[in-house]
Amino acid sequence: MIRSWRYDDDARRADAAAWVARLEAGDLGDAEATAFDAWLSASPANASAFDTALAVSHDYSAAALPVARELARRRAPSASSAVGRRAFVGVGAMAAAAALAVVIAPELTVARTDTYETAKGEHRTVRLADGSVLDLNGGARLTVTLGRGSREVTLDQGQAVFDVAHDARRPFVVAAGDRTVRVVGTQFDVRRLDGKLSVTVARGAVEVRPTDGAEGRSYRLRPGQRLEHREGQTTTTVAAADPAEVLAWRAGRLVYRGQPLSEVVADLNQQFETPIRIEDPALAATPISGVLVLDDQAAVIRRLALLVPVSAVRSGPGVVLRRDGASDR
Repeated sequence: MIRSWRYDDDARRADAAAWVARLEAGDLGDAEATAFDAWLSASPANASAFDTALAVSHDYSAAALPVARELARRRAPSASSAVGRRAFVGVGAMAAAAALAVVIAPELTVARTDTYETAKGEHRTVRLADGSVLDLNGGARLTVTLGRGSREVTLDQGQAVFDVAHDARRPFVVAAGDRTVRVVGTQFDVRRLDGKLSVTVARGAVEVRPTDGAEGRSYRLRPGQRLEHREGQTTTTVAAADPAEVLAWRAGRLVYRGQPLSEVVADLNQQFETPIRIEDPALAATPISGVLVLDDQAAVIRRLALLVPVSAVRSGPGVVLRRDGASDR
């Protein structure tokens, strides 16, 4: 049991190690996630101890297989020594485990990079070799590199849901602009459009931190939390969110709770070929709450007009949204 009442350095390190173990096991419930968040924010020293414990865990896990192989390579049992024979048995078992891991997952011993893209309006499910599943929204582009010690994704643009297979030996890192999202095993949504990043956690826990050279602080998110960040700025907000609503795009629905109209339009432009624009900045900032079913673009715009008083006007190759009753000139 994790003891939250102790504050000496040794106890803090022990608590940090215990939290890392629970997070990497992937079975942290809502109550425990709340307790972890409270412990982490109680003191900067707690956060520092957790960072150190997490780094040690990742380094140790990444080195386990190479160490086993080196021990197996160097074994030199003595025919007349019982101790030597016992050492041989122990090292042999370790080597056998290492060999079995290589046989089971040979594709993970050599780093491989793949790129996945979706057209506007296309949804695609990708199953990675490590067991993770990615659901890509329309107009998304990302690259995935699976290596022996890490799993790295770069989200160039668009939106995707990551259902990450638990693997304590290999952290899963998503790079999105000037921020990275680091996890071990969880489900979360990342949206990167028009210089704006959002991360919503459905299960497990993730850490969002600045990339090297970028300003800002790190955040740890638990289920039901959503982080929003404008690239190139230090302002970041974290608020409550319903993961089921955020992930509803996989079922052809977009759910909004006070998001600006500009964000709605950015999402719709990932679904339809005919581009939509907003010329009025005040209209673009108008908050929207409601559900849009994604089928025909004209029908979607008609439903949008029920949420905010707008009309759609053809302009060149696209559509311009204007306040209802505004001049067409």
